[in-house]
Amino acid sequence: MPRIPLSWLGEHVELPVGLTADQLAADLVRVGLEEEAVHAAAVTGPLVVGRVVERTPEPQKNGKTINWCRVDVGDAHNERLEDGTRGPRGIVCGAHNFDVGDHVVVALPGAVLPGPFAIASRKTYGHVSDGMICSARELGLGEDHAGIIVLSEIGVDAPVGTDARELLGLGEEVLEINVTPDRGYCFSMRGVAREYAHATGAAFTDPALPEPTDVRPTGFAVELDDQAPIGGVPGVDRFVAQVVRGVAADAPSPTWMQRRLQQAGMRPISLAVDATNYVMLDLGQPLHAYDLARVAAPIVVRRAAAGETLRTLDDQVRTLDPQDLLVTDSPDGARGSRIIGLAGVMGGGDSEVGPATTDVLVEAAHWDPVTVARTARRHRIPSEAAKRYERGVDPRLPRVAVARIVALLVEHGGGTPDEALTDVDLSEPRTPFELDLDLPARLVGVAYTHDEVRDVLAEIGCTLADVRPGVVAVTPPSWRPDLAVPVDLVEEVARLRGYDAIPSIVPPAPAGPGLTFGQRARRAVADALAEHGLVEVLSYPFVGTDQLDALTLPPDDERRRAVRLLNPLSDAQPFMRTDLLVTLLDTARRNVARGNVDVCVFELGLVTLPTPGAGAAPALPGAVRPSPEDLDALRAAVPHQPRHVAGVLAGRLEPAGVWGDGRRADHGDAIDAVRRVAQVVGVDVRLVADQGRAPWHPGRCARVETAQGVVVGWAGELHPNVVAAHDLPARAAAFELDLDALLAAAPRDAFQARAVSTFPVAKEDVALVVPADVPAADVLAAVRAGAAASAAGDVVEDVRLFDVYEGDQVPAGHRSLAFALRLRAADRTLTAAETAAVRESVVAEAATRFSATLRA
Repeated sequence: MPRIPLSWLGEHVELPVGLTADQLAADLVRVGLEEEAVHAAAVTGPLVVGRVVERTPEPQKNGKTINWCRVDVGDAHNERLEDGTRGPRGIVCGAHNFDVGDHVVVALPGAVLPGPFAIASRKTYGHVSDGMICSARELGLGEDHAGIIVLSEIGVDAPVGTDARELLGLGEEVLEINVTPDRGYCFSMRGVAREYAHATGAAFTDPALPEPTDVRPTGFAVELDDQAPIGGVPGVDRFVAQVVRGVAADAPSPTWMQRRLQQAGMRPISLAVDATNYVMLDLGQPLHAYDLARVAAPIVVRRAAAGETLRTLDDQVRTLDPQDLLVTDSPDGARGSRIIGLAGVMGGGDSEVGPATTDVLVEAAHWDPVTVARTARRHRIPSEAAKRYERGVDPRLPRVAVARIVALLVEHGGGTPDEALTDVDLSEPRTPFELDLDLPARLVGVAYTHDEVRDVLAEIGCTLADVRPGVVAVTPPSWRPDLAVPVDLVEEVARLRGYDAIPSIVPPAPAGPGLTFGQRARRAVADALAEHGLVEVLSYPFVGTDQLDALTLPPDDERRRAVRLLNPLSDAQPFMRTDLLVTLLDTARRNVARGNVDVCVFELGLVTLPTPGAGAAPALPGAVRPSPEDLDALRAAVPHQPRHVAGVLAGRLEPAGVWGDGRRADHGDAIDAVRRVAQVVGVDVRLVADQGRAPWHPGRCARVETAQGVVVGWAGELHPNVVAAHDLPARAAAFELDLDALLAAAPRDAFQARAVSTFPVAKEDVALVVPADVPAADVLAAVRAGAAASAAGDVVEDVRLFDVYEGDQVPAGHRSLAFALRLRAADRTLTAAETAAVRESVVAEAATRFSATLRA
């Protein structure tokens, strides 16, 4: 986000006396530039210019020599003596690069330097040091901490007692603003000053006007050779270059420039680098400086060839893509054979300005935003230049910016510019489009007059030409590439005439069907699980192979076949998840690691299942509408993304207390959660023992099937190795369901309200003795079927397994399963005979299916 020093902004627009950063923020927000932060002054408290009147070196026992100094800091700040007069302050200083008579910067007691570092009188080396003589690093002006700032050496002349904060720009607040993507021109003092003028009516002076138009002899040879423009738009349409000879390119930049760069959030490096950054921040035009001795004519701008590489300024070797636009030169006569920069993104390390540089080639160009944006993202280089180019830079700026930087290099580096200038200009003037002057009023709902609309458009730099009554042809200014269609101009009218003038009228909601079945189902499932005690979470859908390994998935498991991202957020997680547990278990692990050892969490989210043979999605050109064939190919490449619901239950489900040790979550709780989900959506599910599904325990896992036999998920206890890999409490449980598949089997009236019977409930308990290898879920299904088939009709309201017994009271190899039945009819009170008939029907059905007997 750009940082705006008020004094710098004031060079382009008239600012009122005493303007604060908070007031500036309030003015800019009216035109859509929101405050991000206000950065306080670098130094607070008394910081003044002092003159050294005495300097006495004093060797110390530790081998160090300190200076005991007397410093005149002006009558208002000097030490009060016993006779009532004032005299120089005594200050201990360890530096030796100053002498008597030098004017220095003195921090007096009460000052706070960057760090923060508070200054106070203190006894040291046998003296009371009443302040501090400051170095550049101590004031945040640079990295040099070995030497004191001697004002005469940096070209500053100020009387004793002068406020050094104002003198060095250390007492100034800096406003940081948030710039929306369509207003890249505000990444410059020029753009923000223009917006401040729009907000307040202050007088604005455009630093980019007038644009130089004088004819110069052609300088360094440049060729624009883009053979593969993206979407038919060339990657570059203007390239300006000029040579400055005999310049001290690696010398320090002037103090005022360094300070402004620091205020803007940049680190000063050298004159050539600082000057390019300074002009970029001021005008919004990125520039690049090459060591002329390391560049061979001609410079050729071209697309990359497959397999080419470049070592960029950050010392990274990057493999290039054929869509990357390059700046190349021609050593040994081989035209365009050596790459010296990624166009609009970052220069190469082989042509950078260094300590031996004396001749500099300065370049400013206008690059295609789409090309720059793709290159910056492809190589993950969020450079300051790319940030501006991808939002659109004024094509009329390159020559202005080159002239500015050449003047700075000449003034502060002693260089001599070549008379010759290269300006390859293939840019096209902006194409006008028609605007109905009534359109802003119709769309915004405010009665803007035609004159108001004309005034706003003229204020932002548009050129208007009457076409017919009420319609004008509008040519947007060169610095506003975001103004391309009439509605863009409507937004400008609303913005500059004030958003507060737009009435807040909430339109009536249109009649409609409300939530879809799927939306109601998903909300009901989330509500049911939350009511069951689970907490809903959201996790990132990106995974790595180590996470899949932690689930103990076999090498041939279909869940290992995942979609790989070309540009992942993290190289460690390049895949899209194929199930929810892989990321949900990480969430549970993170909670346990932070002390929350009792975890019950669930998530509703999408998983990505690749379609075999689909291939990668095609890379479509920007700025043009894709053809139907391109869209079909894109749709075919989009993988299936069903919605799943999953949960993890670990630790205690019921807390310990005076009532006992509580209860730990187990596989039964995961299965119960599955039943709740199925019940909410109105689907009868069957749970079948499953022996081989990771990440669950082979003997404590249930496969979830619909009545039609469709597998919709699994539930049970996690495998001990999975529990250990995620550092979870022992015997943690989990479930995962394909919610889309479950909803496909759900009746459409699952959420239709039903009448509640007003008749009393009847209860029956049935204990059935069955072979021990018969799954309880199968017996439960038989109980439900038998009850529904009784002479009393379908009066079963609920069936629940409440006891499992294996012992001396049942035959060997058998167990007793006890079920509680709740029976209720909608139109009558059930008789004893009817409830007995239900009981007999249940026993008969269980006997038929499993040879079950009623336990005595």
